[in-house]
Amino acid sequence: MGDDGSTGARLRGFRRRRGLTQEQLAEAAGLSPGVVKKIERGGTARVETYHALARALRVRTSALFEPAGPRQNPRADDDNVDLLALRRVISPAVTLSGRLVLDDAADEEPDLDRLRATATAVALAYHRDHYPRVAELLPELIRSAHTAIDHFDNGTERDAALALRSEALQLAGRYLTQVRAYDLAHLALRDAARDAARIGDRLNAASAIIGQGWILLRQTRFDEAERLAADTADEVEPRISRASREQLAAWGWLLLRAAAAAARNNRPDESKELVQLARTAGAALGAEVTEHLRGWGTFGPLTVDLKAIEAELVAERPDLVLEMTARLPRGVGRATSDNWNRHRLDVARAHAMLRHGDEATDMLVALRRDAPEWLRHQRLAATTFEDVLKTRKRSLTGAQRQLAEFLAVDG
Repeated sequence: MGDDGSTGARLRGFRRRRGLTQEQLAEAAGLSPGVVKKIERGGTARVETYHALARALRVRTSALFEPAGPRQNPRADDDNVDLLALRRVISPAVTLSGRLVLDDAADEEPDLDRLRATATAVALAYHRDHYPRVAELLPELIRSAHTAIDHFDNGTERDAALALRSEALQLAGRYLTQVRAYDLAHLALRDAARDAARIGDRLNAASAIIGQGWILLRQTRFDEAERLAADTADEVEPRISRASREQLAAWGWLLLRAAAAAARNNRPDESKELVQLARTAGAALGAEVTEHLRGWGTFGPLTVDLKAIEAELVAERPDLVLEMTARLPRGVGRATSDNWNRHRLDVARAHAMLRHGDEATDMLVALRRDAPEWLRHQRLAATTFEDVLKTRKRSLTGAQRQLAEFLAVDG
């Protein structure tokens, strides 16, 4: 296979420039030689595998990824017909005059207070992992926001309608990212940022950019994610002594997005620096602050620590994950359920990496009980349980069989 720009060719090129055999690279990365051979032949691997190889080669993880053409992802939801109602309102057809083609709207004047109450209900459902409820309410909320903007030509009511549509589209972007419909999520968050910019609402625009950073992380676009989040954080950095709670939360979350990208891109020192800056925002707040209609949901010292722990998992330091978990701050409020559940999944992953199969299984079973709709969209859960099963010495228990079926993992 020639130097065709594929991931395999890039890996082989970096390996040869370091003077390593496939076996030597595999040993340095803590992998089997077969994994290196498979990738160099054109096969694929998990993101954490690429990260381990990049660490061993002392390059950014993103340097290994090919500028790939389209490739079918069997677990992606971008062509899911269940999203049709959302597609119709996020990317509606447009007439020759530029008018959006939407279902016939009701004749009564839009009620912005009622729409905001609906948006809050959708946000609460999202943070409680009630995804069917979110999918049910979002299309009508966004359609009604479009209609409100058309109805109010100018003035404060039009600005309020634009702010509301921005928030509704951000909710859609977060939900669609969670279910891995990334292209549609990008559209929603792009338009959310534009609506916020039109009315000079920097906090709302920053919130949309936090959402964009999450999509870029999910798509392994680490350079873009770090640059976007860090540059925006520089733009909105507040004076700590005068900053509002929302300003501190938005700035802190942008720093955490940049830190997460740097950690995954084999830039641990930069990641730690960004987390430390986020700690400044968390310390200034003193406790978690909540704003359900913002892209960050909650932010504070607990959220910062959870994301610092996540970075240690990315760096494959499971012992440190467990040590830091035991020292999490108390009495500072709660993180959002999705961030707390992600932390619990990180703990399960750390146990699996340390071959604590029972502890990892117990955590996954608890997550399935507490947040089944969230868990079914987490690939890390399936990966973790697969690793647990590889090291088991006994036949599967009833709970393990149920978990394997739920996660679509072969027992």
